[in-house]
Amino acid sequence: MPDLWSIYAPSNRTRMLLLAAFLIAAIALVDWVATHYISLGFLYLFPIIILGGFLSRPQIVGVALVCAVLQEAFSNLPENEAVVRLVLSSASFVGTGLFISEMIRNRRIVLQHVGELEDQVKLRQDAEEQLRSLIESSPAAIVTIDSDGKVLLANEAAQQLLAPGRAPLPGQAVSSYLPALETVLRNHPSRVFRTTLQCTGRRSDGEVFLAGVWFSTYNTLSGPRLAGIIVDLSEDLRNREDLSLDHLLKNTRILMSAVAHEIRNLSGAVLVVHKNLSRITELGTNEDFQALGSLVQSLERVSALELGSTAQNGQVVELTSVLEELRILIETTYHESEINVRWELREPLPLVWADRYGLIQVFLNLAKNSQRAMMSSETKHLRIAAAEENEKVVIRFEDTGIGVASPEKLFQPFQPGAKSSGLGLYVSRVIMRSFGGDISYEPRTQGSCFAVALRLPAAAKDASRA
Repeated sequence: MPDLWSIYAPSNRTRMLLLAAFLIAAIALVDWVATHYISLGFLYLFPIIILGGFLSRPQIVGVALVCAVLQEAFSNLPENEAVVRLVLSSASFVGTGLFISEMIRNRRIVLQHVGELEDQVKLRQDAEEQLRSLIESSPAAIVTIDSDGKVLLANEAAQQLLAPGRAPLPGQAVSSYLPALETVLRNHPSRVFRTTLQCTGRRSDGEVFLAGVWFSTYNTLSGPRLAGIIVDLSEDLRNREDLSLDHLLKNTRILMSAVAHEIRNLSGAVLVVHKNLSRITELGTNEDFQALGSLVQSLERVSALELGSTAQNGQVVELTSVLEELRILIETTYHESEINVRWELREPLPLVWADRYGLIQVFLNLAKNSQRAMMSSETKHLRIAAAEENEKVVIRFEDTGIGVASPEKLFQPFQPGAKSSGLGLYVSRVIMRSFGGDISYEPRTQGSCFAVALRLPAAAKDASRA
């Protein structure tokens, strides 16, 4: 059969057309010679079968009619039935030619579709191979789970994360390692998820770890399934908690130093009064007066907790990345409050001397103060500008809020009417001064403006040496 179909190959067109023409001429010649013996008109079917695979439909009809006329012209049958015979032979020749044409056409379409399917299968196989290689080489653990909570597929990273050196994960219940994923499939079998979660994971040896999971659910003929990417966040958790504790202790020390400074001022004043009163002879032997002197001395010892050299508390910080982080932290909240934020940052901003975590806390406090100040304003705009001025980098937070009624009391603690304890600006200034920076208020006709001044690294080191 393949050899028969091969004669209709496009490369054989010219040769087959010449062969068909030769056959038609030969049949006509033989039929003309043998007119008185037998009609050979049925042989025209063979060249028509050949031509059906190469000619168009109108061309097939034309050739078939020519063959029918030749058959009738060289036949010795009665002439009174010539028209009927001509119609029947024409119909048979045309039908045969069109049948062969459609069959060849359909076969070519089928072969084209088969070729396309083979190409698609190859492309799919290549894609699956690439995906399989990507999954197997991924440093993140990747698993798929069926509706029964059993692991269908797991890459090498998943094996090493959940069951190192143990039996392969496929076929095991995921509840032994990540119960939260089984809960998702069991409690919400028909719901589609595209989300993340953090949960407690357990390795095969019983070790517990914090797992970060990016997962999605999908439906198949076999039921709902879940595909997830799992990473171990235990180290990140430890680092984050250590960093939080470090910043807590640092800020506590800064705040306690500020409180000690205030205590020193108060104890100094009390000490002056105590010395003046000690000149009175009657108070010299008074026990309560002597006890007061001891209390003043104790307060002086407490006030010795003040910070030393401020420049030693900072480090070189990339201000641009700090402001980008601030932008991520505040823009969503400001958008929900219908506040327009305009950033005016002169690029490139130089490196500054500061404490990164403390600087972000100061920026956040100023941004939140501006947000609260603009809650009742009709025009809500916050302008955050940064530029280098006089060997310092100044970042200004300028809003269109209600303004400040008593600027002279801004940086004093426990302000009446302030939110929370009224320590925000006081602590912010203390944090800034802990690494040689400062924060100040700049009056405006409308709203308020706070300027954060930061030293350049060279200037901070020079101040430290001085």
